[in-house]
Amino acid sequence: MDVTAPRGLARVFSRDHKVIARQFLWLGLVFLLVGGLMAMYMRWQLAYPGRPAPFVGVISPAGYTTLFTLHGTIMIFFAITPILIGAFGNFCIPLQIGARDMSFPTLNMLSVWTQVAASLLLTGAALAPSGGPKAGWTAYPPLSTQLGTPGVGQTLWTLALVLAGASTTMGAVNYLTTVIRERAPGMTFFRLPLTIWGLWLTSILNALFVPILGVAMLLLFCDRAFGTHFFLAAAMVRAGGDPMLYQHLFWIFGHPEVYILILPVWGITSDLLAFFARKPAYGYRVSVLSMCTVTLLSALVYGHHMYVSSMSPLLGRAFMVLTLVISAPAMMLVLNWIHTLWRGSIRLTAPMLFTIGVLFVFGVGGLTGLYLADIPQDVYLHDTYFVVGHFHLIMAAAVFLGSFAGIYFWFPKMFGRMMSPRLGKIHFWLTFVPLFCIFFGMLILGNAGMQRRLYDPSVYETFRPLQKWNKGLTHIAWILLAGQLAFIWNFFWSLYRGAPAPQNPWEVGTLEWTHASSPPSVHNFDEIPTVLHGPHELNHPQLTGKDWLGQAEPLPGGREPGAREPEEKS
Repeated sequence: MDVTAPRGLARVFSRDHKVIARQFLWLGLVFLLVGGLMAMYMRWQLAYPGRPAPFVGVISPAGYTTLFTLHGTIMIFFAITPILIGAFGNFCIPLQIGARDMSFPTLNMLSVWTQVAASLLLTGAALAPSGGPKAGWTAYPPLSTQLGTPGVGQTLWTLALVLAGASTTMGAVNYLTTVIRERAPGMTFFRLPLTIWGLWLTSILNALFVPILGVAMLLLFCDRAFGTHFFLAAAMVRAGGDPMLYQHLFWIFGHPEVYILILPVWGITSDLLAFFARKPAYGYRVSVLSMCTVTLLSALVYGHHMYVSSMSPLLGRAFMVLTLVISAPAMMLVLNWIHTLWRGSIRLTAPMLFTIGVLFVFGVGGLTGLYLADIPQDVYLHDTYFVVGHFHLIMAAAVFLGSFAGIYFWFPKMFGRMMSPRLGKIHFWLTFVPLFCIFFGMLILGNAGMQRRLYDPSVYETFRPLQKWNKGLTHIAWILLAGQLAFIWNFFWSLYRGAPAPQNPWEVGTLEWTHASSPPSVHNFDEIPTVLHGPHELNHPQLTGKDWLGQAEPLPGGREPGAREPEEKS
């Protein structure tokens, strides 16, 4: 570690983007564990209704409702967001674009501590004497108002999301400005790693749509705390508002949120497939344009969440068409990934295995989304476990596999030590196979009609034949949980006892690996590099002695990659 790095309290409240990235990573990993354990207790209740669960006893109906509310909230806002956007965004953006730090270091420091404050509020909501939040992670009124969920728990939940949104917005402003203003000489937009494109486009969506969630939460807080009626129907109270207003506000944010979380994974996947296939990313510009198209269209498809809410049929048809259209650029990315792998010299490292896993589960999850985009199909499948399976294939399987790929890939640069490749591969197989089986099994349950959020499905005669599926999926979930022990051991053992990491263990050409030590110094680079070409110059025919070229490294002979040979005179 650099001897000039701050120590003690100065380090805790550091403005160094690398320290802040590690703080976000720790925060996200802690909540990932908490949210995962909550999922295990939910599966226990589904498999063994009414039977005492280990360490907690019998799970009550109210307790089960609190479990799935907190599980969804934690995983989206307090686990995935800190890891993918907070940790990787803070760590990668300055290092990969050749900058000393973020444009606004103080704002960056405030963003992580605002997220910590949000985490404390959420913890208070879960432990409230009157009970935790019980309105689901979507918190539809009137269930989420004082009439439906009385007590302070749901109120603290709304404030926690306001603060979490404020933290995310601070980060978005910083990321956008840094990528636009702080790029090294020669680092044009089409020389950026695709990881940066994913994070930058995510920041655009965060800056535009997270404030809408904040508005919805503040109005809901006013309804709960001050007796206003924004989301209580006029049929219930005099001078009432409209519960449907909340649904529009929530899903105007909620569907872009899917892309907010998947865009960084797309960027990481695009880069890592190229790095470990040892060939340039196929269709780099097409991938960029596809991600830009998805970013643009993501604001226009939210209505497919509301097909059964008495929406105008004409509006529903428009949202159906737009939702089907947005799948085209997403599938272009998948085709580019497959073409990148085709005839590559593939190195099956732990990061590469998790990245290939992303390709598979995202492909399956994306195809299942086409059924939910179609109005007649969605009317049947809405609020069934088919929705849960589709959502988790994208937002759990793909996102978590992408997060693990990023952790294994950047751990040497972040902490200066190598993780065990053998344990990494064991972790992959004990994660990928159970994860896919669980969520694909949910698709089968949903197609059979089983509704989500049921405390005990076995009380319905229709669903009793499906109980063996619930037990089977729960047993598979135990394997998934056991597999995470391999990651926990690998992470902490490597943190203190892992082999010292060389500067560039993966032999790739992006700036953080070629011009920064492992871990990087406080100022990142001794000298700001001048970028000469893109991030994926691998197996270039003019290279000798190695198969990769750094972004600031000229080719032998002085010609740039892609330059034509001089024509011979006739």
